[in-house]
Amino acid sequence: MHMFRVRDEFRRSQLAVAALFCFLGLQYATWASRLPTIKSHLGLSAAELGLLLMACGAGAAASFPLVAVLMKRLGSRRLSFVSAAALVLILLALAVVPNYPVALVLMCCDGIAVGCLNVAMNAQGAALEVKYERTTMARLHATFSAGSLFAALLASGMNLLTSSMAAHFGVAAVILLLLAGYAQSGLLTEDQAPEKKTKRKKLTIPSRVTLWMGCAMAFGTVTEGAMNDWSALYLKDVADAASELAPMGIAVVSVMMVLARISADSWRTRWGDGRIVRVGSTLAGAGLALALLVGGVVPALIGFACVGLGIAAVTPCVYVAAAKQGSDALALVAAMGVTGLLAGPPVIGFIASASSLVWGMAAVAVSAVLVSLCAGRIRWAAVLPERVEVGVLTES
Repeated sequence: MHMFRVRDEFRRSQLAVAALFCFLGLQYATWASRLPTIKSHLGLSAAELGLLLMACGAGAAASFPLVAVLMKRLGSRRLSFVSAAALVLILLALAVVPNYPVALVLMCCDGIAVGCLNVAMNAQGAALEVKYERTTMARLHATFSAGSLFAALLASGMNLLTSSMAAHFGVAAVILLLLAGYAQSGLLTEDQAPEKKTKRKKLTIPSRVTLWMGCAMAFGTVTEGAMNDWSALYLKDVADAASELAPMGIAVVSVMMVLARISADSWRTRWGDGRIVRVGSTLAGAGLALALLVGGVVPALIGFACVGLGIAAVTPCVYVAAAKQGSDALALVAAMGVTGLLAGPPVIGFIASASSLVWGMAAVAVSAVLVSLCAGRIRWAAVLPERVEVGVLTES
């Protein structure tokens, strides 16, 4: 019975942290799915819509100092609750946003809140791995992708029932509150390994290793975000795919990422985080570059699958490495990651406007390769053991 109690403790905490990841994926994809409606409602041009997205990325980038302070004062458990509540309120406010300036402020606040929750939930995931000496971060990130997928399905279903954005966001808010409520009961009270708790310092200049982690995270999330935003347009406008095939780009990337993240924890145990990141990002960059050179629908889908498979484990592994450097390092790396995810797609759009979408997608391939180069400068933790003695856990 004692063995099962310990095992249940890990599973309960794992599911609680997973609920936070699902929450963030659902919240982000919910408003993203309604961007055409927001654009039409506010009468925005394409450039104004791009600036709206950039405001979210700017908020995420600016969140670093605030998150570092809040992590030390509140801890990841309380910060996750505060930031989750803020994200629900922001989503509801977006449903009735009256004008463009208010929308800009809301999107900037959304970026800040996303930065806070992103750090808090990844700190929880890293603490879970430390406490139980088991790899779990990749599966947690898989629930973020699952949350995004569920949001897309919810958006489609709500569109069939009503055109009201307020009704859609209201239903999503209820689901988000349920996820947040479930998460709070099982979150860990400690944020990191005990030996890291003794030092309480003010914000300092990031170390070189931390900056390499931040760059790897930023390039990785640029790759991930750009594929979600531009793959369908590439298939339609460049590869001349039929209209019904264009969404397959996003589907292929999403499915491969979910499958890879479900399996990635066992890969991490076998080969180590560093090798997974280096090999995976190289596969993503090379596969996409080859697809662009060959051209056509089938090569493009294969290349997109390579990106989804190769880039999936980058963010989980880098978050774990950053958490071991302390809360300041984690906050900086997370801020750079969210910035890349939200600001990367508009940058790719600017490149495509100045030249062509092929060159824009080529920049995505280069970004993936840069992840591998940055990963070579990071000190990765030793491989965790494949099995954990439950008796040892009960004694601790």
